[in-house]
Amino acid sequence: MASLKELKDRIGSVKSTQKITKAKQMVAAAKLRRAQSAAEAARPYAERLAAVMASLATKVSGDSAPKLLAGTGSDQKHLLVVVNTDKGLCGGLNSNIVKEAKAQATRLIAEGKDVQFYLIGKKGRAPIKREYANRIAKHFDTSAVKNVGFEEADAAANELIEMFETGAFDVAHLVYPTFKSALAQDPTTVQLIPVPSPEEAAGGDAVVEYEPGEEEILEELLPRYVKTQIFGALLEREASEQGASMTAMDNATRNAGELINKLTIQYNRSRQAAITTELIEIIAGAEAL
Repeated sequence: MASLKELKDRIGSVKSTQKITKAKQMVAAAKLRRAQSAAEAARPYAERLAAVMASLATKVSGDSAPKLLAGTGSDQKHLLVVVNTDKGLCGGLNSNIVKEAKAQATRLIAEGKDVQFYLIGKKGRAPIKREYANRIAKHFDTSAVKNVGFEEADAAANELIEMFETGAFDVAHLVYPTFKSALAQDPTTVQLIPVPSPEEAAGGDAVVEYEPGEEEILEELLPRYVKTQIFGALLEREASEQGASMTAMDNATRNAGELINKLTIQYNRSRQAAITTELIEIIAGAEAL
């Protein structure tokens, strides 16, 4: 049985931990508002850009279609672009993303495809490396950036487009968390490259003339679309990280409070037992005299 001093020291240690988790919860809550606003503000632009591209894609076909839209003509080599956080203490967020990426890799390998990984963020590297050490093509480090922005998305997208043009892969899939709420962040997988052709173009039967031609506009829009998708994934990651961190730290704070209560009860009982034992010894000594 633990001594009174050990119990008292442990209570003090848990209280210190509780202060830290409470502080991190408040910081995450403050950052979440900004990150959530940024993620939600980026969604309409991405949707509208996809609608414009849908309209253009229906007018371009065959040899005139840019490579980013038409693809290489093969789907043997696949690249999984996995977006994880750079920091921990955010519950099961990263493990869920890694689980989704592994599920996609397992499915593609079972179909006989060649699978490689392009990892964005530090926290996904170790678990993926344990099973797919020889399949990691590249890392993209964002840990040194305080506020991840379009500049990082632009750099990552340019690198991916260059890899695509040099034949490093035929199809790229983007695996990232979609922010729903502080309690829910869903792992999402979408095709990134070649840019998927929408089934239906927005705009109905409206006749639109483009200047310059559709091919020239797509040559400019397709790389921007890839960059926008990665930028959106990074924003979703930031919002998901803060939401998951706030929830995890809230749970840790409440668990610490429950542990403090249990330890305090145990401490009081041990102290009461020690006092009772001393009183019995004093009374017994007095009677002996």
